[in-house]
Amino acid sequence: MDAFIRFTNQTQGRDRLFRATQYTCMLLRYLLEPKAGKEKVVMKLKKLESSVSTGRKWFRLGNVVHAVQSTEQSIHATDPVPRLCLTLANLNRVVYFICDTILWVRSVGLTMSINKEKWQTWATRHYYYFLLLSLVRDLYEISLQMGRLAHDRATREKSSQNPFGYSLADEETKWLQSFLLLLFRSLKQHPPLLLDTVKNLCDILIPLDQMGIYRSNPGIIGLGGLVSSVAGIITVAYPQMKLKIL
Repeated sequence: MDAFIRFTNQTQGRDRLFRATQYTCMLLRYLLEPKAGKEKVVMKLKKLESSVSTGRKWFRLGNVVHAVQSTEQSIHATDPVPRLCLTLANLNRVVYFICDTILWVRSVGLTMSINKEKWQTWATRHYYYFLLLSLVRDLYEISLQMGRLAHDRATREKSSQNPFGYSLADEETKWLQSFLLLLFRSLKQHPPLLLDTVKNLCDILIPLDQMGIYRSNPGIIGLGGLVSSVAGIITVAYPQMKLKIL
């Protein structure tokens, strides 16, 4: 209970809970819409989804500062590939939150001169770039882990006679199985990398759909958003599960 209280006391924690609620409503609404007699439930879910989405904008108002801090931290990464990817990703994240704040100003009626469609397009575009660059970093980290595992296995095979019950020649004929096995073991041994990859893969469906690059139905978007939100909740509740910048 204490851990839950500490979690909800954090702005990021409350935002993740609201986000999970928002996409749960979207998913349930998609599943219930085709069924007869569920019109009232669908309407309530739609209103709740809209209310939660509006509430989340308040939690994101200070995220520009966090994004700037993340950019400063990524500059000091020792590996040049993550340093470049994360720095560019966080810069796009800064621009996204600036656009999001401007859209919030427009939504609360402080000014009506803002072109909502233009700023929404910019926000979506920079959010997409942020996720794409984050995924490139994830894929790079996965390739490093797979390379280490492959090297360790090759070393063990040289020092013993066929320890896995098959030869290197057999492995070459089953390269796909070998690749998938290395991928599975790499992610299994590094849960933060697995969570970050799953989160970014699920999140990128949203801007892909909004930009018309890859259309998805609300059910897929809702499920992806829910899975991503759960992954985010885990990283906030358990900081050791967050992928570190080395």
